[in-house]
Amino acid sequence: MGESFGSWTMGLDAEVMPFVDCANIACGFHAGDPGIMRHTVALASAHGVTVGAHPAYQDLAGFGRRSMACSNEEIRDLLHYQIGALDGICRTQGTRVAYVKPHGALYNDMMADPQKLRAVLGAVAEYDPQLPLMLMATADDSAAQALGDEFGVTLWFEAFADRAYDGAGRLLSRRLPGAVHHDPAQIVEQALRLARGEALIASDGSALRLKAHTLCVHGDNASSVAAVRQIRQALDALPGS
Repeated sequence: MGESFGSWTMGLDAEVMPFVDCANIACGFHAGDPGIMRHTVALASAHGVTVGAHPAYQDLAGFGRRSMACSNEEIRDLLHYQIGALDGICRTQGTRVAYVKPHGALYNDMMADPQKLRAVLGAVAEYDPQLPLMLMATADDSAAQALGDEFGVTLWFEAFADRAYDGAGRLLSRRLPGAVHHDPAQIVEQALRLARGEALIASDGSALRLKAHTLCVHGDNASSVAAVRQIRQALDALPGS
């Protein structure tokens, strides 16, 4: 959320906020600006929604979805800069950044490259070791969990209601057909299967089970935003919810 910029509007934050538990708020590098950040934090606070920092590569034109050749030190610095900016705005409104979830290409790069994941974990631990890091649930999370344990950072594994997966539990590239779900019914059904711990059908036809703590929907996917209310109602109706 908070991915508007200046006079350009992205997403339906006000409509969606009442139905979510956590908001990944852009920190200015891929989207957002100080005013948008302040407004989005206020909106989250008004609805009792937990605020997470959503830092990215410094790529406003590419919406943070293009990989950049950043060193580990540069990754550390861009994370500290963005988390600190959002955290400062949160403090003025009586709240705080409660977790970190990297955005776009940075997120995908850290999941593909253990050294980048190590850099991200190190940056989070240096800023505040009590902040959880949100990252992608895959078919085998053991290596990521071992790194999290090494740095003493809590990991929140997430799954995506509006994206297709390959057999290893990685997201299909957005360049491939079918990578993003646009049917609200399909998005809701995938959310429920994930919440119930049921297998998804991966792109290669295999059964894929993901152990996730949280479900993500994308604010720039109009279909998934339209499905959020239905997902909230369906999750609330699950036994033990």
